[in-house]
Amino acid sequence: MASQPSTPIVLDPTGTDPHREHELLRSHGAAVRVDILGVTAWSITDPALLKNLLKNPDVSKDARAHWPSYQESVQTWPLALWVSVQNMFTAYGDDHRRLRRLVTPALSARRIADLSGVIEAIVTALLDDLDALPAGQVVDLREHLAFPLPIAVIGHLMGVPADQRAGFRTVVDGVFDTTLSTEEQRANTGRLYTALDSLIAAKRADPGDDMTSLLIAARDDDGDGRGLSDAELLDTLLLMISAGYETTANVIDQAITLLLTHPDQLSHLHAGNASWSDVVEETLRLEPAVKHLPLRYAVNDITLPDGQIITRGEAILASYAAANRHPDWHDNADNFDVRRPSQGHLAFGHGVHFCLGAPLARLEIAVSLRMLLARFPQLELAVSADQLKPLGSLISNGHEQLPVRLSAATA
Repeated sequence: MASQPSTPIVLDPTGTDPHREHELLRSHGAAVRVDILGVTAWSITDPALLKNLLKNPDVSKDARAHWPSYQESVQTWPLALWVSVQNMFTAYGDDHRRLRRLVTPALSARRIADLSGVIEAIVTALLDDLDALPAGQVVDLREHLAFPLPIAVIGHLMGVPADQRAGFRTVVDGVFDTTLSTEEQRANTGRLYTALDSLIAAKRADPGDDMTSLLIAARDDDGDGRGLSDAELLDTLLLMISAGYETTANVIDQAITLLLTHPDQLSHLHAGNASWSDVVEETLRLEPAVKHLPLRYAVNDITLPDGQIITRGEAILASYAAANRHPDWHDNADNFDVRRPSQGHLAFGHGVHFCLGAPLARLEIAVSLRMLLARFPQLELAVSADQLKPLGSLISNGHEQLPVRLSAATA
């Protein structure tokens, strides 16, 4: 058994050097106690153990039922929203199955396939705007592609009016910002719920063929007790909009960065030795959208393979980014290799909480990369890679900005 530190490892809320932090976590074995903004949890970095726990019925996401520290923690913890929302993200057992079943139709294979043309049209418009800029101008691709594409797609899917999408973006960014104080997070949460209330009111008055209208109907027309409560409706919309936007933006950002800093890997694409799907999967493995995902809880005592015990009620942190680069899972795990024989990763989770939006995210990332590099084959970073500043978050894995220079293909 690897040695445990005398006190929990304090995770850096600014996310300044995540890879070094993940190495430190792995150096203490499969599981190590960490301090996440004042809350102690078991960080799980071994992929085999993490997969096992994510499928284990003795591990719950329901803080109200299975975390004795819940009532105390939500009063002062900046990440209280992550454990207090009432949707399938924090549900356990029958409640989770009920809530997931209500959302699944919105992300069916048919609906995702129908969105392909919508995605291409949005990307085309965004690239047209970039093409109209003066030659040689430095452009922030996070602002002009990675952000607007997923917020437009999820806005289309959920029926969020175009003039409200920027407001949702601002408050969703705040949810993932782990440098905010408890008071700042509470204020951000208030603004978020105000925006959701306005969306629900608008859709009740004028329903459409969108997921928000369908979820409202499931709430308003429910007569058998299996629909959504008012809180579940609000928090399910919160989950769909936030998860469908922030995470995809991060992976688009990271994929562009990796391709522009690894021209040898880009050449494999041009030579036909790798596909855009390969790029997407390797990016998800090496730089997943979410580094650590709070929280899960031990329903009963859990004895780990090394003899340590996660006792009933203790919190568990899924450290996806550290697990994805575990040397026992992948050879040369820190290298970007689009021809990697095994593309396994945990970027979308595992088990019953596996991300329903994974097919949509994969489609958005692949389409945006393919169309971007076709339009601007000489695209290059405008700064050195070490000058890219990470987001201020121990959860979200992206850059504050992604400055590039464009060089459009000649006609």
